[in-house]
Amino acid sequence: MEKLLHELVQRLRTAAEANLRSVVLYGSAAANLYQEKHSDLNVLCVVRRLGSAELDRLAPVVRWWQSKGHPGPMMFTEEELRRSADVFAIELLDIQAASRVLWGENIAARLEIPMQLHPINVERELVHCLVRLRQHYLAARRSPRAVRRLMLASASTAAVLFRHALLALGQPLPSDRRQAVAGLAALAGFDPKPIDGLLDLREGRRNERGFDWEAVFAAYLDAIERAAQAVDRRLAEAAAAKPAEG
Repeated sequence: MEKLLHELVQRLRTAAEANLRSVVLYGSAAANLYQEKHSDLNVLCVVRRLGSAELDRLAPVVRWWQSKGHPGPMMFTEEELRRSADVFAIELLDIQAASRVLWGENIAARLEIPMQLHPINVERELVHCLVRLRQHYLAARRSPRAVRRLMLASASTAAVLFRHALLALGQPLPSDRRQAVAGLAALAGFDPKPIDGLLDLREGRRNERGFDWEAVFAAYLDAIERAAQAVDRRLAEAAAAKPAEG
């Protein structure tokens, strides 16, 4: 992982030259939860300019990075990052909570993040996650192995969204995934054990023997659906309270 990240930085510096401001690692790898089989290496790049000429210079680096199985770096100018902080609150809060500067400065760390759109973003991402899971499950239904891969690949994203659902529901933002799952399960009314089991598998804490994938998938869907409903109710309650406050 370290060798790959070092090469990415060198390629970015060569391609972008003085245009490059910052390269930051975030997500599971920055939080010491990286698992080579299941985790991506998520990178934020901040540059001075990001027009078509700059994109053309960066394109070969991004193609190389994606060929290694990782998502393309999230690219922003500093001004874009500042102006978009409200709609990228989930990502930026996590970057501020756990990130590692690979080169330059951590520009995201000093941003002030407006929170008024955070609950809406959380509900949107939860529903999007639910829709994607259903779509992939329908396509992979005849392949139990594909269903396993689907759940293991998405469990980390779901855990992140559960953390932010707790924040949207007025609770502190926990740093620990299992605390987030347990806390949200108590509020939204789902069983946390199947999701804990998925996280254990991802992290190598248990093997698949005796793991009931069909039952876990049903519980997994139910948990995400209930989480989205809980955030939606909170938004509805907040909207209903506004006239009374006025």
